[in-house]
Amino acid sequence: MEHYNMNLTLKVWKQKNATASGNFETYQVKDISSEMSFLEMFDVLNEQLISEGKDPIAFDHDCREGICGMCSMYINGRAHGPWAENTTCQLHMRAFKDGDTIVVEPWRSKAFPVIKDLVVDRTSFDRIIQAGGYISVNTGNAQDANALPIDKKDADAAFMAAACIGCGACVATCKNSSAMLFVSAKVSQLALLPQGQPERESRVLNMVAQMDKEGFGNCTNTYACEAECPKGISVSNIARLNREYLIAGLSTEE
Repeated sequence: MEHYNMNLTLKVWKQKNATASGNFETYQVKDISSEMSFLEMFDVLNEQLISEGKDPIAFDHDCREGICGMCSMYINGRAHGPWAENTTCQLHMRAFKDGDTIVVEPWRSKAFPVIKDLVVDRTSFDRIIQAGGYISVNTGNAQDANALPIDKKDADAAFMAAACIGCGACVATCKNSSAMLFVSAKVSQLALLPQGQPERESRVLNMVAQMDKEGFGNCTNTYACEAECPKGISVSNIARLNREYLIAGLSTEE
């Protein structure tokens, strides 16, 4: 693979806090290696800004291994950038070419208010999980892993749903800012496993209620969430969520 350096123009959203009015600031970065990750390129830019006595750009990051879901950036109109099933931290600069202009924004959603620059408050996702994304466990020794036989098909489907990293790309991509893909992945993961059965009905009712309370929009089946999800979470989980919700609503005693 050919290695090359490039000069780029960055148009980055700058916003002091949630109540301030934001705007795009233009920056020039030079001699950026094609093998750098997108976040490493931002590190170079921030070092440049700090050396000039300017305020660095605030952005979320943690593992930089495509696992934690922190690196939430809207890049040239796409969540996490141009590569499919890829997080921003795993996006390499070879996706761009010398002279390109790159526009970087935070997630846009009422339920994800901007904290500063590219950092948004995603604690609404935490509150949805707290509403029902857990299982009952007994204290004492852990049960043997093979004591609960699980059908291979169900185990695979649960594993695929569990791959959701909660980054919020589905919300940022959806025209309605819907969190249905995120919630459906968490509901599906536990609904498919024996351990998730005790709270199966209350879980889906409580998590959907909390999702609505947080101000997320509804799903209108455009499938943009699946297309931009860095982990390829399937919209079939949304269908399962709807079934779980309907069944739970019908079976719950008044």
